Amino acid sequence: MTQKYGNSGTDITLDEADRRILRLLQQDSTASLEQLAKKVGISRTAIWNRIQRLLQDKVILKQAAFVDAGRVGLNETFFIAIKTSQHDASWLEAFKQAIHDMPEIAEAHRLAGDMDYILKVQVASTGEYDEFYKRLIARVAISSVTSCLSMEMLKFETTVPV
Repeated sequence: MTQKYGNSGTDITLDEADRRILRLLQQDSTASLEQLAKKVGISRTAIWNRIQRLLQDKVILKQAAFVDAGRVGLNETFFIAIKTSQHDASWLEAFKQAIHDMPEIAEAHRLAGDMDYILKVQVASTGEYDEFYKRLIARVAISSVTSCLSMEMLKFETTVPV
């Protein structure tokens, strides 16, 4: 079954072979074209062409290695809910620049609801988080900040259900 998806006026068509390729690559992006072809049941050339199209259409955003934060000394994960009283373009630009300049921020989302933004921050210690926090508020005005320390990760998925 082929389905069309669109975002920003660009339609993307995915069939079952595309979905199988995406599922397989999400499990192991190092799989060879030969391995993928065997599992999907189409030729290596067809696999390569489909992957190129999925990259070009930005269905596949990037291929990366996932690093265990704890094994590289980043033992603390904080989630920071931010509320601001400023919603003008210059504040937003300064905020975007700050979050892109601060490598401790693993994720940043603009929210609907009571809070405006949520950040996922990975640091070595609570003291390092305090230093991060001071650098953040020195760069942008924030009305309210609520920080929560993750005690245990119960689920971590990098895949999307395609």
